[in-house]
Amino acid sequence: MSMKTIDDLEVAGARVFVRADLNVPLSDGTITDDGRIRAAVPTISRLAEAGAKVVVASHLGRPKGAPDPQYSLAPVAERLGELLGRPVAFATDTVGDSARATVAGLADGQVALLENLRFNPGETSKDEAERGAFADRLAELADRYVGDGFGAVHRKHASVFDLPARLPHAAGGLIATEVGVLRQLTEDVARPYAVVLGGAKVSDKLGVIDNLLHKADRIIIGGGMLFTFLAAKGYRVGASLLQEDQIPAVREYLRRAEERGVEFVLPVDVVGATAFPDLKTKAPAEPVTVAADAIPEGLIGLDIGPESRKLYAAKLADAATVFWNGPMGVFEHPDFAEGTRAVAQALIDSPAFTVVGGGDSAAAVRLLGFEESAFGHISTGGGASLEYLEGKELPGLVALSDEEQA
Repeated sequence: MSMKTIDDLEVAGARVFVRADLNVPLSDGTITDDGRIRAAVPTISRLAEAGAKVVVASHLGRPKGAPDPQYSLAPVAERLGELLGRPVAFATDTVGDSARATVAGLADGQVALLENLRFNPGETSKDEAERGAFADRLAELADRYVGDGFGAVHRKHASVFDLPARLPHAAGGLIATEVGVLRQLTEDVARPYAVVLGGAKVSDKLGVIDNLLHKADRIIIGGGMLFTFLAAKGYRVGASLLQEDQIPAVREYLRRAEERGVEFVLPVDVVGATAFPDLKTKAPAEPVTVAADAIPEGLIGLDIGPESRKLYAAKLADAATVFWNGPMGVFEHPDFAEGTRAVAQALIDSPAFTVVGGGDSAAAVRLLGFEESAFGHISTGGGASLEYLEGKELPGLVALSDEEQA
């Protein structure tokens, strides 16, 4: 699938709609991780410097198709302006009077941000007519479309899928980079190819595990999902997170992996506590380290243990390609962050091409104080990355392909 880039668009003097992914975490109206905003800056800056009137749009959170102050993009507009080094006009609606007036007031080289697209039910509607009607109204605000919100390309939403068909369109720099990286993980991969999968639920990762059984040499498991793997091997997991209904599927994957010569690496020890830690106060949680095959009743597994950290680092040391998606434990609490820290350090120490697959993994890298430049690539889209690696067709990429160009 080939896509035009912004080099192929005439943008000087044009209103250019940029679908970015500015879906950042907020706490009481304060941005706690601005990584996605920073990732959007290069494309927006380039368009503004080329003389475009830049109309930026994004979603934030999951509002129910109506305005909700806790999901307003107002703090994002302020931060985006700081990072761009130029003012960002903020429209207090998506396609209403404020949006029209704000866009009409832009001079060449100026930037505006629309309010949260998901404040309009048409953005996420499964009804094509309703979604199309919203896309029509968005199209009235622009002359060109640039898709640069990689974290949303797996969504069949109005601003991602329907709007590009209504305007001359191209992929922004971020999407072009993300797709290029993902091709390195799926086509002509340098081997050994190791994949580290964490996160809470094994059900979220079954699709990618299924596809990686044909591609990876080694799959390393951590996070809450590891306990379903341990249970599938017949071990007791105490009070740890467990998806019992997924045990048969996990057993089947373990069997198929053995058949194909794909190595599954599971922890040999875990760190746990008798109660889930307080992530706000970060109060000490009295962590206990136990063997992975001897987790006592009442203990909640919350991280991989010290021997597992050494094992995982050793399993990553000789890799030529590494994809990591999902933390090894409850990294937000210092007592249960060491497994995630160890994996991040192992990626830095490895000569491999290393890709951190967005979401919580990217947040963990930043929270734990690692330099982003120490990794080959940090993705801005966890779900989109996983679906690409599952082999799924992503609506936002289909919409940007040359075949769709009017």
